[in-house]
Amino acid sequence: MKIFQHKKTIMAYLERYTDKNIGLVPTMGALHDGHLSLVEQSVVENDLTVVSIFINPTQFDNNNDLEKYPKTFENDIAKLKSVSEHLIVFSPTTEEMYAKNITSQKFQFDGLESEMEGKHRLGHFDGVGTIVKRFFEIIKPDNAYFGEKDYQQLQIIKTLVKKLNIPVNIVGCPIKREENGLAMSSRNERLPKEIRHKAAVIYKTLKKAKEMFGTKSANEIKEWVNVYFDENPDFKLEYFEIANANTLKSIKQKTQNTKYRAFIAVYADDIRLIDNIALN
Repeated sequence: MKIFQHKKTIMAYLERYTDKNIGLVPTMGALHDGHLSLVEQSVVENDLTVVSIFINPTQFDNNNDLEKYPKTFENDIAKLKSVSEHLIVFSPTTEEMYAKNITSQKFQFDGLESEMEGKHRLGHFDGVGTIVKRFFEIIKPDNAYFGEKDYQQLQIIKTLVKKLNIPVNIVGCPIKREENGLAMSSRNERLPKEIRHKAAVIYKTLKKAKEMFGTKSANEIKEWVNVYFDENPDFKLEYFEIANANTLKSIKQKTQNTKYRAFIAVYADDIRLIDNIALN
């Protein structure tokens, strides 16, 4: 396994392999089986796989969340070695990626950035776009892998690549779940054991919404979800939306030949959990 901290050194190393397919799995560390499934897919589909480990400060709208984000580098490396000894890890410092200017580039993502997460986490997707673009410029991957748990982010990265004509194929990968259905997330490690068990309610809600989608209107489903979480005091519902899977705009009425997804964000104390599900 090769581990790099500097842009120049990893770029020089990868220049030897211009005839090889390169896969990139961008992460913020605190790796779990969801991340590892992306790495496994990249290993199968590419000659070389680069895993970036970088906690990106510009995509956090909450300094407390940034400070508490788990930092488990040695454990992350051990998990990656269990997938393959031949991975390339890029783990730069904040200064290496931003120098002294820790600010985001401004992007327009055709309105995708203004829905759901964009409404509740101001500037978040500018931060995501900034760092992902820089990783693409450094690594020059043929394929890049992102989980569907962050479905809005996935759609935004696809738009970023299209708008800037970046020659990389964006691969969306299915959500990996814990035994109780909770979507795997690095933040799950911060949940008390009892709350982590109870958090099964999030996926249970999405599955019920999918079941209701055949016979109920979007507004009826949203009203049911709001009432349901009012009765679950361990969790605070930030939002539940039923949206067009492509535009991410919330819907009031269903139309034929259109794909829809349900999206949810929930707080357990100060820990924010998100999930989504395809409805049709």
